[in-house]
Amino acid sequence: MRQRSLIAITAALAAGSLTLTACGSRDDKGGDSGSGDKTTVVIGVDAPLTGDLSALGLGIKNSADLAAKTANEQEYVEGIEFKIEPLDDQAQPSVGQQNAQKFISNKDVLGVVGPLNSSVSQQMQKPFNDAGLTQVSPANTGTELTQGDGWKTGNSVRPFKTYFRTATTDEIQGAFAADYLYNQAKKTKVYLIDDQKTYGAGLAASFKENFTKLGGKIVGSDHVNPDDRDFNSVVAKIKKTGAEALYYGGEYPAAAPLSQQLKDSGQNIPLMGGDGIVSTDYPELNKKAAGDLGTSVGEPVEKLESAKKFLAGYKAAGYSDPYQVYGGLTYDATWAIIEAVKLAVEGNDGKLPSDARKVVLDNMSKIKFDGVTGAISFDEFGDTTNHTMTAYKIENNTWAPAFSGQPKVG
Repeated sequence: MRQRSLIAITAALAAGSLTLTACGSRDDKGGDSGSGDKTTVVIGVDAPLTGDLSALGLGIKNSADLAAKTANEQEYVEGIEFKIEPLDDQAQPSVGQQNAQKFISNKDVLGVVGPLNSSVSQQMQKPFNDAGLTQVSPANTGTELTQGDGWKTGNSVRPFKTYFRTATTDEIQGAFAADYLYNQAKKTKVYLIDDQKTYGAGLAASFKENFTKLGGKIVGSDHVNPDDRDFNSVVAKIKKTGAEALYYGGEYPAAAPLSQQLKDSGQNIPLMGGDGIVSTDYPELNKKAAGDLGTSVGEPVEKLESAKKFLAGYKAAGYSDPYQVYGGLTYDATWAIIEAVKLAVEGNDGKLPSDARKVVLDNMSKIKFDGVTGAISFDEFGDTTNHTMTAYKIENNTWAPAFSGQPKVG
């Protein structure tokens, strides 16, 4: 990987001995008014750090932490010491909104990475936009977050200039999933279920539209509560339809028992879902997960030459939780903010400008670097320009990549 992405993690980082230098707050002219020789820049991280989705959230937190530590170890931005401030949103929109205000009130926060859930992001976008605070999500896929509700009729309008993401949209993910299931898995009759949340409902709708365009048939549909764990009634409905697969718009805590109860009923058909089910916890929660399918954004980092240093650095740092499916995307989201800070400092005679939030936001449109997941840049909507998707299949109790590509939308 070239210099503008990852730099080798040193033994000091591996031993966890990297310490942040003392620093003070900025004065009105920029720079550091404290006694230390570096200025602290805080990057907020919002994710579910407790609860059912904490496996994904902790992977996000750790991967952002690794990016900040790497920038510090390398002294990537002269005179700047990065630190992350992680807040737990519990996957609850109301908590995410409260966290947004906490980030906004801390003048040292120049960007926020997260959240995991699109429904949480919907409550954070406007406060961040009003405050001019940059937000980059590694996981949100709801298309309307960047293109507004009009995207469905071809009238895409960016609602919030402060919002960016390294994950691609459900418009793309739904099309990819439909194409894979119809043309490669050869499934023509599908039962459709969603959890009624922003992410799940949007993904299911995109899948349905694209699957039927290909010639597939939706033989039945239903909605479930994401907190439910008993799905025997809906499983009975599926059995009567002759479905060859079940597509689920939602996340792994409900998808895993739904799949197992489906198999327990004698229906040996795969459950397929989006990136919300591609977690290491899924096969642990589902003893009959073999053959289930999931899609996720980007190529698997384990196969990317560009991710080798990220993988080595994550292992060396000794994090107790795996980076999960959003690890590389989180590192790239964090590094995008670091790059924007670097441009701000370089454009202000080597000091952080007093209007740093504005300058960092202005610089986001200029960001272009080689990241963990590939080339990183953002289009006019704040969406990633990398539309690669991967289909995974549960084999030997783990998610194994089956196919990667870029779908044709619609």
